[in-house]
Amino acid sequence: MKRAPYTHELVERFTDEPQDGVLYVSMEFATAMHLCMCGCGEPVITPLAPTDWRMTYDGETVSLAPSVGNWSMRCQSHYWLERGRVEWSGRWSAGQIATGRARDRLAKAHAFAEAPGRGEAQPEPERRDTAWRRLLRRLRPPSAEH
Repeated sequence: MKRAPYTHELVERFTDEPQDGVLYVSMEFATAMHLCMCGCGEPVITPLAPTDWRMTYDGETVSLAPSVGNWSMRCQSHYWLERGRVEWSGRWSAGQIATGRARDRLAKAHAFAEAPGRGEAQPEPERRDTAWRRLLRRLRPPSAEH
């Protein structure tokens, strides 16, 4: 498949009528959304979080990492959204998909201090003041209470 271009829009809320080739990013909800880049028209939601996707803005374009693997969709497309271009990746086997999902579950369990396989959250560890949290504080309007 060819390297198709895409654009991005920063939005507060996602539109009910998304356009093909547009990556919508809501900083308020730390989530990005686009219609599948294969053209099937299915919406793809990518949460922006340390255990999910990371967004990079270089002053002109937005990139997401890691790749987008639409394993639950009929098309099962797999691609990278990098600097305004869709970079296609190969299809994964059922075994690769299962391994990737297991790795994601373990990463989330570790990040959220859950016992793997039990799904019971442990007390939340003290939060570090990360660059992401500092950016969100700058973007939020000051509260009326002081």
